[in-house]
Amino acid sequence: MSLQHSIGILTNPGKEWESIRSNQESTSSLYLRHIILLALIPALSAFYGASEVGWQISDGEIVKLTHNSAAQLCLLFYAAMLCGLFIIGKFIDFFSTTYGADETKHKGLALATYAATPLFVIGITAVYPILWVNMAAGVIAICWAVYLLFEGIPILMEVPEDRGFMFASAVLTVGLVMLVGLLAISVVIWSIGVGPIYTN
Repeated sequence: MSLQHSIGILTNPGKEWESIRSNQESTSSLYLRHIILLALIPALSAFYGASEVGWQISDGEIVKLTHNSAAQLCLLFYAAMLCGLFIIGKFIDFFSTTYGADETKHKGLALATYAATPLFVIGITAVYPILWVNMAAGVIAICWAVYLLFEGIPILMEVPEDRGFMFASAVLTVGLVMLVGLLAISVVIWSIGVGPIYTN
């Protein structure tokens, strides 16, 4: 059912959020049937793009990562996606009582997972790393994910739309803070020698 929800959330989000609400999935089901599979799209695409295709700045030469370096970085990226969704899901559950949602239903992970589906799917563009294409695709995916979040919270969490807007804004703030934290962690990891290694 999870992958069916993934398609539906991209084509008919309003109807699909209703379906997700009525078919609550466990954490293990969401990971095994959705998150683990779709998170592979950006991770594997980035591995292939960075190690096989490479990228070029202006008229300079093509730059590639070694296979070991690309695999190491993409594995860390994959783990960060899996952990990040879980943490955001827990924050959503934590915020539930504040905004009048039923805290016993634990729908935070489902909300975070399905709202992030565009980010997973658009990750395929990393196969061919052209900076402006990847940036444009990323902006589209982020806007789409934010739209799904703001539309999904009132439906899935069963709160009024005015509270849903505030709820979604709080979740979005947590996501931005996590992104900054991830960038800081990346700097630390690079400083201990797990940075990119180029073929040239």
